[in-house]
Amino acid sequence: MIQNSECINETDMSANVYRLIANEEKPPDIKYDKENSWIAAVQMFVSFLLAGFGMVAASLLLDVVQHWDVFQKIPGVYILVPALLGLKGNLEMTLASRMSTHANMGHLDACLNQLIVGNLCLIQCQAVLVGFLAAMAAVAMGWIPQGLFDIHQAMLLCASSVLTASFASFVLGLIMIGVIVISKKMNINPDNVATPIAASLGDLTTLALLSWISSMLYRSLGTSLLLPSIIIIIGAILVPVCGYIASQNKFTTQALDEGWVPVVSGMVISSTGGLILGYTVSSYEGVAVFQLVINGIGGNMAAVHASRLSTLLHTGQKEKYVISNTTKLLMLMVVPGQLIFVYTIAYLKAGHTSVTPIFILIYMCAALLQVFLLLIISHYLVVWMWKLGLDPDNSAIPYLTALGDLLGTALLGVAFYILFAIGDQDSDLGD
Repeated sequence: MIQNSECINETDMSANVYRLIANEEKPPDIKYDKENSWIAAVQMFVSFLLAGFGMVAASLLLDVVQHWDVFQKIPGVYILVPALLGLKGNLEMTLASRMSTHANMGHLDACLNQLIVGNLCLIQCQAVLVGFLAAMAAVAMGWIPQGLFDIHQAMLLCASSVLTASFASFVLGLIMIGVIVISKKMNINPDNVATPIAASLGDLTTLALLSWISSMLYRSLGTSLLLPSIIIIIGAILVPVCGYIASQNKFTTQALDEGWVPVVSGMVISSTGGLILGYTVSSYEGVAVFQLVINGIGGNMAAVHASRLSTLLHTGQKEKYVISNTTKLLMLMVVPGQLIFVYTIAYLKAGHTSVTPIFILIYMCAALLQVFLLLIISHYLVVWMWKLGLDPDNSAIPYLTALGDLLGTALLGVAFYILFAIGDQDSDLGD
């Protein structure tokens, strides 16, 4: 573990210091204890299980709320679901990665209040803007095909998105900070557990809030624009206020500058995966439920890898340990983790495909290849960002989770195509 009781100076988190550390100058007053591999493996595997069951719970919740009136009458709400879940998950996972690095550098004891205020304001600013962006995309995609524009529906979508993003970011931010503080007190490395928990809580909490808020606003649809207008105005005020506070905080200045491009780029990459998913689902409906699992596990593993590597780079260590140890541990978790969730889906009868031995074999090949590629990309992406003077804690995870979606969806589509081609055409493969 890494310990440092003194709060760093204002310049210690600047880009210049990141470049200094990148040149292999180790920061002072930091002690290192080699982490036990088995303990790390247990911590990561338990967190992956929690994250996986969180994703299953989110999918079951979506199966319920999709029948609500607001989802049935306003299709734009469906468009908000993947946009908000993906982008909000990235915000919380980058927060978890940043805070894990601070925890391992010993900054929590002396600088906890500054870290909390700066990071909560940062993700609030990012979340509200993400909410506006997602709502505009939903309005455009819902209006252009139909050639109609309903101001009431547009305001409902915008207000629902902004309020959901704002409230979820605040609640999840507090939870993640609490998880990291408790982890350090229990001698658990937060790099191993924080990002998967952030992903699972982000999906479930954001979907629940979006469903409830949009349903409440739907009841006043067509009668008054006052409530949606108030929500949007408050959100518009929060952005510059929280942005200014984050810009004045030494822990979040760089994150405020660097965090926008990765989040938006990740959304674009995920959208490409969405196009592939739409094509494969039209041929093999069974892809949908397994897509959630393969994408989620792959993205979480890449995020943990990036978070651990970023921490080692911040503390002046070589990345070789991550390649030789963490990568092996993560690869070993793929098969047992995937088996647990595949058979959970089969037990709940949530899928449209029989879990046969040949299905398991080909599905596992796709999952292993996806995680292997993501871990390789994660290593080179983090190191490349570090050499450019960018903080990987702020920039790497949105790209990795988006690439996890893209690779997972594409490889899963190939797996189902192979199953169909070799004759494993059970009655529900394409249902």
